[in-house]
This record gives sequence, structure tokens and C-alpha cells, in this order.
Amino acid sequence: MVVNNAKVIPVRLLGRRVKPMADGLRQSSPTDTEIEILLSREVSDATWEALVRPGKKLHVGQRVQFGGGELEAQVIAHGNQGQRTLRFSSARGAAVIDEISRLGHMPLPPYIDRADEASDRDRYQTIFASQPGAIAAPTAGLHFTAKILEKIRERGIEICELTLHVGLGTFQPIRTETLEAHVMHSEAYELSAKTAEQISRAKSAGRPVLAVGTTAVRALEAAALRANETDSGQLLVSGKAAARLFITPGFRFRVVDALLTNFHLPRSTLLALVCALAGRERTLGAYHHAVEAGYRFYSYGDCMLIR
Repeated sequence: MVVNNAKVIPVRLLGRRVKPMADGLRQSSPTDTEIEILLSREVSDATWEALVRPGKKLHVGQRVQFGGGELEAQVIAHGNQGQRTLRFSSARGAAVIDEISRLGHMPLPPYIDRADEASDRDRYQTIFASQPGAIAAPTAGLHFTAKILEKIRERGIEICELTLHVGLGTFQPIRTETLEAHVMHSEAYELSAKTAEQISRAKSAGRPVLAVGTTAVRALEAAALRANETDSGQLLVSGKAAARLFITPGFRFRVVDALLTNFHLPRSTLLALVCALAGRERTLGAYHHAVEAGYRFYSYGDCMLIR
């Protein structure tokens, strides 16, 4: 059983726009314009890609202050899908990631109609969460408790971990007329040599590999594709990389035999992945049953086992 140990960080920031002065110097105090920023991917130390609202207010060069001005961000680039690249700085000389963690809010799913609370920093995490960097929880892992894991291990099932920092690639809806035209955002992942060895040994012995969540599937199959393309002679290439893989019906799975996953939205890459593994008609039949039986969808909802 392969789980994603990504940990959600408080990447939703609320700040105020700083209006430049006429001589090109920045104004020391912010304006009344409120800016909401959702960090999506760390590009480098103190530099992030983000979604911003209202976007029309944030051109290249614009600055935003957070808190009492102890954290500031400047727009340094404008993406072709509305994203901004922001460079952060701390007025106190503190580590930027520490300031973000202190001032940020947990990025709860939009259908949870309330402000985030202090308890969400623990509740909106899986029991495996240990590697900070995700903008959303790999929610299939929310179904597990310490007691369930103990019972799984008692049955002789190996549990191994990988990290895929959930980003826009997971949640960006499909807006194109065809699946082939959709462009996936990349998401950073890391597969340790130990995990790669455990999985390779299991496959060689004919034991099935169960991925907990679609993010684990993407990381595993991306690592297997790298191994195949580089003629490494291995099932998986370990290490850090970016998963840009868009799994659609017809995809050949090299690693994953079974999947535990929640119920996903229409026109989502996640639903396309599930159809690729289970088959379109079987998947739609399962979803029809779920709707008729009143199953819960979304992050805190029910799940299905595909094998």
C-alpha cells in the first residue's frame, strides 16, 4: 500500500496592495485594496507561483503586504493562465516560509462554507502527513487512522510512502473540448530509493500494489515512465522530479494494480484517471450508484476501492 505523506501548509494569504508613489518609490503603508493570494507552487526559495484575486490589481512590479507589514510580496511575472509569480521578503529578516506559516490560512475546499480555524491545521491533514508543501490534502488518506493501519500491518501488508505536493495539476478543471487538448500543471514529487525497492520487490513477487489516492498514482506512474524512457532497466526511478503526466483512458499502468479514491467532480483530471483504471462504463455505473445511495462526494466524503 503506497500513501502520499504530503503535508498541507497555510498557503492562503490575505493582504493589502501597496500603491507605488509617483517617483517610483513604494509607499510605506498599504492601500485599502484587499488581495487574496493562494500559493500553488514553490519555484525557489522565497519565490512562489500563485493565484490572485482580484487579478486586475496585480501587475508586474506591484507589491502586497501581509500582517502588519512584516511580510511583503512583489509580482515578478504574469502567467498565461492568470497565475502570478511572487517574490517574498520578510521585514524582520525571518525565513519566508515561517512567515507564511504564521500569517497564512489553511486552504480549505471552497465548498466548506466557513473561515478556517486553528484546528484545521491538524484536521485537514492525513495521518501520514510529514512533508510540508501541499496546497490541499491528498484526501484519500483521510480515511485512515492509527488503528486501521495497525490492522493492515497485522495482515502482512507493507505500507510505504512517497511525496507528491498537491497543486493546481490535481484540481485544474478540464475546459477543453477534448482530453488530449488539456494541459496539466506539473506537481513536484519525491520517491525514495527504499520505497522504489519495496514496490519493485512486490511487483516481482506478483503482489498487487494499492495506491491510496490519485496523487500516489501520478507519482508512481510518472516515476515508472521515467524509468521506461531512460532505459534504466528498473521499474521505478527514485529521487525528485515533476509529475506532468495526464492519465486518461487507454493509459498503460506499469505499477498500480488497485486504487482507493474519493468521488470526484465531472470534467476533472481525477475522474479521467479513475476511468483509465476502472473503465469508463464501470466508473459511471459506480457513480450512478453513489448518487442514488446518497454517498458523500468531495474531500471529506466517502471512497471507493478499485481493483
